Amino acid sequence: MNERILMIEDNEQNRYLATFLLEAAGFRMAHAATGPAGIARARAERFDLILLDIQLPGMNGYEVAAALRALPGLDGVPIVAVTSYAMVGDREKALAAGCTGYIEKPIDPATFAAEVRRHLPRSPTGGPP
Repeated sequence: MNERILMIEDNEQNRYLATFLLEAAGFRMAHAATGPAGIARARAERFDLILLDIQLPGMNGYEVAAALRALPGLDGVPIVAVTSYAMVGDREKALAAGCTGYIEKPIDPATFAAEVRRHLPRSPTGGPP
């Protein structure tokens, strides 16, 4: 394993919990607290998956997802919305903005790493790359 994940999340407690759970599962984590910082980081570094909060200050997650999708080389990188937006239509709005997946907050510590892993691209043999 060793997949690199970028988490774009402004809430320090949410970043801490997700990082704790995902690093324990073998992922390597990087962070950005704002949309523009996340876009800059995604432009400069290679990630296997991006976790994206939708309710960000200034530039919201929908805008960030669209900007990430416009970057060269990111078309195959999964972007998973991790959000408390859980009303009818919120999932569809995230997918329309460029996200490839959706996980509702509050996250379940018992299943979060498996949910994230489910969004990683599969190798031709059907397993993780």
